[in-house]
Order: sequence, then structure tokens, then C-alpha cells
Amino acid sequence: MKLQVGARTDVGRVRQGNEDSYMVHDPLYAVADGMGGHQGGEVASKIALETLGRLTLEPSGDTAPSLVDAVRQANRDVLEKAATDPGLHGMGTTLTALVTGGERVLLAHVGDSRAYLMRDGRMDQLTEDHTVVEGLVREGRLTPQEAEIHPQRSILTRALGVDGDIDVDETTHDVRPGDRILLCSDGLTGMVSEQEIQRIMAELDDPQRAAEALVNAANDAGGQDNITAVVLDVLEDDETADTSPVAAEAVPAEAPAEEAWSAEEPPRRRRWGLRLALWVLIPVVLVVGALAAAKLLFVDRQWYVGVEGERVAIFRGIPAEPLGIELDSVVQETDIPAAEISRFADYRGVREGITAESREEAESIVAEMERVLAEQEARERRQEQREEQQDGGGGGGGNP
Repeated sequence: MKLQVGARTDVGRVRQGNEDSYMVHDPLYAVADGMGGHQGGEVASKIALETLGRLTLEPSGDTAPSLVDAVRQANRDVLEKAATDPGLHGMGTTLTALVTGGERVLLAHVGDSRAYLMRDGRMDQLTEDHTVVEGLVREGRLTPQEAEIHPQRSILTRALGVDGDIDVDETTHDVRPGDRILLCSDGLTGMVSEQEIQRIMAELDDPQRAAEALVNAANDAGGQDNITAVVLDVLEDDETADTSPVAAEAVPAEAPAEEAWSAEEPPRRRRWGLRLALWVLIPVVLVVGALAAAKLLFVDRQWYVGVEGERVAIFRGIPAEPLGIELDSVVQETDIPAAEISRFADYRGVREGITAESREEAESIVAEMERVLAEQEARERRQEQREEQQDGGGGGGGNP
């Protein structure tokens, strides 16, 4: 199988660093979307691809491990690194990888990065998102359209670096010349509709230009997350694959593995925003019956500022109820009226929840809210005083 490859990763317009990593090293192609804040996400995604590449491209011994076994080892390596470095505690990553062989591709998938196959103008999703919201869609409690705009659509139920044992989705797909495959992080699919992705994929023949156009579309839509797109075109055996990069960020198909990383600076501080709990890892088992109690312990690592009654409060956990089970609790109530603070653009999402990486960050968000309200109150008092002075000055004279 011959492939022509295009790849692009970008920090986006909101994040301060790129936690995505990708690999394009024939016959292995992969995208990993790290999470964990600060340098954790970048480290997790890079470790996952290093392990995957080492075991898949440079196997030792007589028998190479399967792609799924390589992903499971990558999971263990991420966990081990987090255990030895307190600064990386809680980090994790998604991973969507494929290996080519003959007229087939083998896919291994964990998380909410995605793989698509375009054939004869039609685009089909090959992977299934491992998220709370996707589980609700499968149960019929949400429509796909509702899921696209749900505030908890990025909360994961499966990721590398969370648990020692991990379920890996494995599928095999037949491919033929003319097919186009897309591997991408949710920084693309969270900002650009599938219809628009399909349009771009269909209109641009060159895979590098297609990858760049997809990233640009996500940035034009707001770029609220890191964005990565890897486009693979299946060629006839007698076709010549042009692997020369169109842009500096591109990585050609035969590039050494060490060159296949994002070149962005490591994140210094994750900004909170409308996209709730991007790095929240909730190993919730969405099966009819119950949630595994041990896995719920991960919820206690999460924080957000929300509303209790009609007042702002700090919560531990996440604002979600998979299978009707509450995953949050109030740890600090405030006197800030939710209706008042919601008038300000930066805090309109407080009822859905404003995520924070720690209790200290949540407290700083609350302190900033108090400062904003105090300044508004001071402005209103000054305005009232000016109006009283004007009324007093106008009423001092009478008719002679």
C-alpha cells in the first residue's frame, strides 16, 4: 500500500501550549491528545507515541506485539511516569493509531480523537468517542445534534494514564486506491462540523493542503483547543507519493520518529473557559447497573465554579450525572449573586460551570468575580452621586 501524507498541528487561539502529538512513520500513523495541565498533557501524549513507535516500528525479539498490546504498554508507561513525578500526577492522553498492511488498515483507539474514511465523496467515522455524552447518545438519552453542543461533550470515560487496565477498541478496514483517511484530535471536531470537514476533504486533492485547511477552519471557528489533522491518501501501486512538506509544520511520511512531534512550547497555564473539563479523566463504566466506585475517585481531582441555588459556589467534581449519579459536591459557598455575575461576558457560563485546575484557581476565579462586582458597584455609586449633584444644582433657583 502506498500513501501520500499531509499533517499539521497547531496550538489554536486559546491555549498557551500544544498538548497534541502526532506520528507519521510508515506503516504507523497516530494522533494523541494529551491532558493534565501545565506540561502533563504534552508529556503524556509524547510518551504514548514514543512507546507505540518503539514497539511497532522497532520490535525486539522474534514476535512483534500487536497494536493493541503496544497501546496497553503505552498506557502503563504513562502511568509509571506520572507515579514517579508529582508534577505530572493525573496526566493522560487519548490515542488513535493505525498500521497499514496489504489492502487493510488496523485501527486502535482510546478516547475522543477520531479516524474517518472518505470514499467516493462519502465520509464515515471509523472510531467511537469514549465520552460521557457519547454514552448518553448510545442510550438514546441525547440526540447526536444535542451531543455536539453539550457542555460536557469532552468529558472522557476512557484514556491512557488513568487505570492499569484499559480497554482498547480494535477494528480492521479494507481500503483501496482513492480512499482518504483522516486522523484528528477533538480540537478539530469540536470546532468544525462533520459536513464542513467532509467538504474540505473533498475539495482539496493535496493531503497537506487539506490538513492545513482543516486546522485553519478550526482556528477560524475560535480555536479553543489544540488542533491536529493527519490526512492519508491511498494511492495506486504505480503512483509516486509526494511526501515533500508544503509547510514547515508538516512531517513527511518517512520522517524519523523523533521529528514527529508538535513543535509548540509546553503549556504554562491552562486557561479555563466554556469548554468544560478538557483534561478531566473520569473512568466511568457506562453500563446498565452501576458505576465502578473505585473509578469515581478520579472525580475528586476536578474543580469548578458554578451555581448553588442562586449564589456562586466552588465545587469539587464535575457538573455531570451519568446514569443519574451526581459527580460533584459544594465545598465553598459565596455571597455572589449568580444573576448579577452572569451579566458579564466572561462569566455567562457560570451556571454550566467554569473549570479550574485546583481549588486555589477556583478561589482566584471567585476573587476576580468579587472584584468585578465591587468595581461595578463603585461605578454605579459614582453615577448616582453625579445625578444627585445635577439634580441639586438644577433645583437651586426659582422664578422671581
